[in-house]
Amino acid sequence: MAVPVDISEAAGGPPDPIGIAEAMSREFGATAVERDRRGGTPKYERDTLRASGLLALVIPKALGGVGASWATALHATRILARSDGAVAHVFGFQHLLLATVRLFGTRQQFESLARATVAGRWFWGNALNPLDERATITRGPDGHILRGEKSFCSGARDADVLVVSAKDATTGKLVVAAIPARRAGITVRDDWDNMGQRQTDSGSVSFDAVPVQDAEILADPGPLGSTFATLRPLIAQLSLSNVYLGIAEGALATARSIARQRGRAWFSSGVELVVDDPYVLATLGDLVAQVEAARHLTDAASTALDRVWLRGDNLTSDERGECAVAIAAAKIITARVGLDVATRIFDATGARATSARFGLDRFWRDLRTHTLHDPVDYKLRDVGRWWLTGEWPKPSFYS
Repeated sequence: MAVPVDISEAAGGPPDPIGIAEAMSREFGATAVERDRRGGTPKYERDTLRASGLLALVIPKALGGVGASWATALHATRILARSDGAVAHVFGFQHLLLATVRLFGTRQQFESLARATVAGRWFWGNALNPLDERATITRGPDGHILRGEKSFCSGARDADVLVVSAKDATTGKLVVAAIPARRAGITVRDDWDNMGQRQTDSGSVSFDAVPVQDAEILADPGPLGSTFATLRPLIAQLSLSNVYLGIAEGALATARSIARQRGRAWFSSGVELVVDDPYVLATLGDLVAQVEAARHLTDAASTALDRVWLRGDNLTSDERGECAVAIAAAKIITARVGLDVATRIFDATGARATSARFGLDRFWRDLRTHTLHDPVDYKLRDVGRWWLTGEWPKPSFYS
């Protein structure tokens, strides 16, 4: 196995996060099929990411991080997804969860947690899921007490920190906090058995009278509490889009390798070799064109996100709306293109490509599982309403 490279100590100039992501993607790809069969926590891969320094990509240099743009962090996510959609998923969420602290909490909270993340090489896990309202938080004599359950907690196993949400038992309002993942009373269950994204550990977490300090609650401005804070769902959606696109790119690259090995073309094709088969060429040409179009759209959305991120608290609702439409469009297209690629690659690779040793089905299983995160139909609705009426997508945890 390759020795992880710490980009904070890389010699010969500034860090190269994209080059390191590409090297890790190649390494992870060598075991991806077997790990997909096995499921569970990709411990070696997570520790490799810890050692690489890439977990600090979006942390500013002044706080010890890499200080990369969102475009760079999302590109690195896409690169990892080419070989391993599950690892890319939790890697993308790392940056989303750090952004959650920056957007929902105070600058002091973010700076403290960002420095600790760099120093401890922390991997962040998700237990936020705002649609699951089974967790509640109450005020106690010495702080707050968290009780209940959360589902779809991607990356929670082996996490160092969890971003959690709960309903205030008194006011009914949503409360979001960042707490140590190994605090007493927290149980992360090994109950993720879905058909795809099998190493995301997206199962459930229970909280049994877990203490939460005031300083751990992200209350200023709080969940979606300002125009700037509503960038959180846009980062989430664009992270997902890059995972979809990366999986599609990986599926297409794998299909090319398998197709080249086929040798003879179909007996009635009129040509000898499969590389000259007009139907194989047309299928692959169509899929390549779709992926290229999705890539340009997604990169444009990343540029838009970087632009509005720099606006900070000066961000206007119109600026936010323009970015939301760009990201919604990328989400629609990457979901459609990804599923089309993962289905039709078999038309170019033939019956032998269904052999378990290739694991070609994992691309479709990962995409089909991941694209159900939230319905694309509602992105179509948002874009259609904007186009027809000029109304921007309404900020929520999914738009």
